[in-house]
Amino acid sequence: MADLTVHAAQDAGREEAFQARVDREERVEPKDWMPDGYRKTLVRQISQHAHSEVVGMLPEGNWVTRAPSLRRKAVLLAKIQDEAGHALYLYSAAETLGASRDEMVEALHDGRAKYSSIFNYPTLTWADIGAIGWLVDGAAIVNQVSLCRCSYGPYARAMERICKEESFHQRQGYEIMTVLAQGTAEQKKMAQEALNRWWQPALMMFGPHDSDSVHGSRNMAWKIKRKSNDHLRQQFIDMTVPQAEYLGLAIPDPDLKWNEERGSYDFGPIDWGEFERVLKGGGPVGRERIRARRKAWDDGAWVREAAMAHAEKRRARKMQAAAE
Repeated sequence: MADLTVHAAQDAGREEAFQARVDREERVEPKDWMPDGYRKTLVRQISQHAHSEVVGMLPEGNWVTRAPSLRRKAVLLAKIQDEAGHALYLYSAAETLGASRDEMVEALHDGRAKYSSIFNYPTLTWADIGAIGWLVDGAAIVNQVSLCRCSYGPYARAMERICKEESFHQRQGYEIMTVLAQGTAEQKKMAQEALNRWWQPALMMFGPHDSDSVHGSRNMAWKIKRKSNDHLRQQFIDMTVPQAEYLGLAIPDPDLKWNEERGSYDFGPIDWGEFERVLKGGGPVGRERIRARRKAWDDGAWVREAAMAHAEKRRARKMQAAAE
């Protein structure tokens, strides 16, 4: 009993010193001591972020062969390639916390791990590709810029590069929407319909209201997150509404209006029931997304096996050379 008391006191002292270090804005690195809760929270958040990048390639991949020009095809391919790279950075960051990449992928495939609910919606027209770049990547930038100051070093450093590339993605999407909005009546209608489909899901990307957030206060105290869900959502709305006005498109929210006193836009309620349903894979194409990921993983097994065999042969040759 005495030993348990001593260990508890030691852990409490370590956690207090850890929090003091975080409060001093010192970065936490992989070999540093950290509370189990901090480690688990980071693995959950970083792996979900990585999964979102992987699944996020699927709705855009449907349009590679149907892009309206060779230039659009090349840009879309570059964007999808970037997203694959983002996933690799993030899985690598999670591995520094002791997580296994195979276990993270397995958790995604069997439904234990989540990814952003927005990728469970289909891309019905070319305008949806523009809306994803403008709204989804725009929301991602708002959320991820603050993550560049995350207290965990590998995650923060990965986010610095990811944010630079996400800014290109957002501009690509907004350019598509600009061309459509300034085109024919039919093209402008297509852009408006895409905005109507993606507006609410984009707002849901920031997560539940602060009062309903399970992890929010602890993440803020540990400086994993720097700004609350509601703050980031409001920042996104205030940034995006003027952009829609420039395009001549209407935000699909009858309650949206400028609040002079707050210096921000008031907006209508969000359908959180829809959010929970889609987050659990109940979106229009949720099951299809996971089936596609499982198939890609199974089809790529021979590549992974060949790469591991090649690496093993190189290791053996180096050991043999060293012995000689």
